Amino acid sequence: MKQPREASPPTPTGGTGDVDGGRVTHWDGVYSSRGPTEMSWFQATPTASLELLDVLGVSRQSGVIDVGGGASLLVDHLLERGFEDVSVLDVSDAALRSARSRLTSGAPVTWVRTDVLSWHPERGFDLWHDRAVFHFLTDAVDRLTYLRTMRRALRPGGAVIMGTFASDGPDQCSGLPVARYSSEELAAAIGAEFDIVAARREVHTTPRGAIQPFSWLAARLRANRLA
Repeated sequence: MKQPREASPPTPTGGTGDVDGGRVTHWDGVYSSRGPTEMSWFQATPTASLELLDVLGVSRQSGVIDVGGGASLLVDHLLERGFEDVSVLDVSDAALRSARSRLTSGAPVTWVRTDVLSWHPERGFDLWHDRAVFHFLTDAVDRLTYLRTMRRALRPGGAVIMGTFASDGPDQCSGLPVARYSSEELAAAIGAEFDIVAARREVHTTPRGAIQPFSWLAARLRANRLA
């Protein structure tokens, strides 16, 4: 999607929740220090995400939320594929401004500026996508909070695509410690309510040439799970 209009500030929408001041300061600082294509996680084409989307058979009419989407180009690729109901959630206003500035006026995207740990979604989604948010949650309580929110946000039968640093990946990113997971550990973390559809390893090369192994999962929430 090219030739953008001037972006207005993203505002919290699609749910309620607070924005954590410390995380805002940190991530706005990260995004202000370098351009989007200089970030270690930059990918011109989010190959693993798109391939797992196909594996899951997610339709273009599905409600998709990209958690921690920031300035990722995933939203661009989803729109190019004809997706009609995309939400991007991030704690950083700077990140969302960067993504929003690329898109044409009227693009079917909802921008959710909030902290996922305090977010209360007011609607359901068919797909929850997270590349590299969950691995920043090194506190067990934060992980539990995140997973509860994810389950509440998903419609019965909804799907998850999640990517984290692999067991042999970096132990910190953007000045913060991270947790690392094998595919088996990630499957155990998200819980028994999910059926694992696919698991894979990706070796990401950063714009500066560093190697970052990732573990990826595609899973589906059982339709008969209790609310």
